[in-house]
Amino acid sequence: MPESILKEEISQPTVFSLEGKLALITGGGSGIGFYIAQCMVQAGARVVLTGRRESVLQETVEKLGSGATYFVNDITQLETIPALVEAIENKCGPIDILVNNAGINMKKFAVEVTDADFDKVIQTNLHAVFSMTRECGKRMIERKSGSIIMITSMAAIYGIDRVVAYTASKSAVGGMVKALTTEFSPYNVRINAVAPGFIETPMMLTAMNGDPSRRDKAMDRTPMGTWGKPDDVGWAAVFLASNAAKFITGVSLPVDGGNSIGF
Repeated sequence: MPESILKEEISQPTVFSLEGKLALITGGGSGIGFYIAQCMVQAGARVVLTGRRESVLQETVEKLGSGATYFVNDITQLETIPALVEAIENKCGPIDILVNNAGINMKKFAVEVTDADFDKVIQTNLHAVFSMTRECGKRMIERKSGSIIMITSMAAIYGIDRVVAYTASKSAVGGMVKALTTEFSPYNVRINAVAPGFIETPMMLTAMNGDPSRRDKAMDRTPMGTWGKPDDVGWAAVFLASNAAKFITGVSLPVDGGNSIGF
């Protein structure tokens, strides 16, 4: 093959590119959400981040560059979501990719979890995820194009103590993926999830270092013998959002070093 042709082919966007796409990432100002945003920007997407803390969002957008913008929003205020989605599309254009990343956890023994505690986690991790998915999904269905990515957890795959509300919410999100796949996929709107294992974030490391037996148990059942990096989750999200995954819908992809099948 002539070298000029080879160079031309290599320079063309690949099926893994998100060039020309707009991604909305909830809770994208910090943690895994930031790394998902960073990976999507590197893949060519423009990103819109939402969150409650404007100072954090401003700092993150500065790091991500001109391909990023933000909207301050508390997704637990469900009544604000339709107007938020409309404002984003009016200002930035059609949303091609939705990443439902925003979520909270709570570490308590089940008998100590109050109804208010439980409701708070469910409101953020489940109700808000559905509301955001519904509002973006109806627009994607009309355009017959879109990719929606949920973030689940190892807690949706096997039992983990002291996280009953979180486990319930993430298990329900996994079920939502299956139900929405049957409704949305005929309109070329794909629904998938990423299920992170134990990912090396400051929050996770603090929690694990404060509970050595829990840390050792998690590591012992991870065949790769190491914690994941946040961009491992980010690149998995890029793949699921890209044309490389155009025939993939309804899956929950573990990014866990084998933890979900480890002994």
